[in-house]
Amino acid sequence: MEFKTYSSPHLPVSNSVAVMMQRVLLALLPGSICVFWIFGWGIVFNILLASITALTAEAAILKLRNRPAFTTLLDGSALVTAVLLALALPPLTPWWIPVIGSLFAIVIAKQLYGGLGYNPFNPAMAGYVVLLISFPLELTLWSAPGAQLNFLDTLTLVFTGNLPVGQSLDAITLATPMDSIKTRLGLSETLSEIHDSPLLGHFAGAGWEWINLWFLLGGLWLLQTKVIQWQIPAGMLGGLAAIAFVFYVINPDVYTTPLFQLFSGAAMLGAFFIATDPVSASTTPRGRIYYGVGIGLLIYVIRTWGGYPDGIAFAVLLMNMAAPTIDHYTRPRVFGHDDQG
Repeated sequence: MEFKTYSSPHLPVSNSVAVMMQRVLLALLPGSICVFWIFGWGIVFNILLASITALTAEAAILKLRNRPAFTTLLDGSALVTAVLLALALPPLTPWWIPVIGSLFAIVIAKQLYGGLGYNPFNPAMAGYVVLLISFPLELTLWSAPGAQLNFLDTLTLVFTGNLPVGQSLDAITLATPMDSIKTRLGLSETLSEIHDSPLLGHFAGAGWEWINLWFLLGGLWLLQTKVIQWQIPAGMLGGLAAIAFVFYVINPDVYTTPLFQLFSGAAMLGAFFIATDPVSASTTPRGRIYYGVGIGLLIYVIRTWGGYPDGIAFAVLLMNMAAPTIDHYTRPRVFGHDDQG
């Protein structure tokens, strides 16, 4: 049988990498449109800049490695990496942020290890973590829901850093709901007091509820079309909800509800589109469940006690490191063979 990838996980021609990546991009579309509707044109520039950089970098590295650049670019894997990275970034970041993140994701986190099928870490999340650690201020520029700039003003801000006369950055940016909760809890406020803020929406965060809902629907379509397996999303969301429920029962004035954890931040994007990366995730059926649960538990720990408001990128990369060990201890038993041999 002919395969499309150089190493495992092998994908046969009938279910090629290109077809799978096209379906992933299609499933991302509803959530991406919702992000655009709520936060404005910035997300479009993020996607364009990250995508152009990723495709250019991939082509250049493939040329240096004497690999067929055109046919490899058509598989769509670089484009999916770029879009996932762009969706993780705030919509008003300077133009060089998605460029640097995309370069690192493709050149260092993917091609340096040998390309598709060889990378041990999720490239998009590796690029995002490098940006988050290196440029923390630029990654806080989330626009307030409903307070978007128009196309030309966003273009000017992204590429020059300038705003229209009489308008300040503080007037159009706002902390995310998780940022706001963590800050106000540090000021000894209770969740019942914090929930009076319109920023928190009905049950998660204003705007974020809808974004997560649309990514959930896109993810369910990926499950229905068998692009991804159910174990990782179920394990991650189940683990996140379970630990959130335990601590919410212990002290509802300090710990948020499971529903808030599931529909805030990038929970659904992470569960269905990021954690399910077939190269860097666990590959055995039982291992995928453990892998997903581990990500969910780590997300809650980082969100609640860590220094960052959303811990999905760190959780995924940490579990990427654990994936080979998980697979080793959860591989199905082959009858007729000695496990020790």
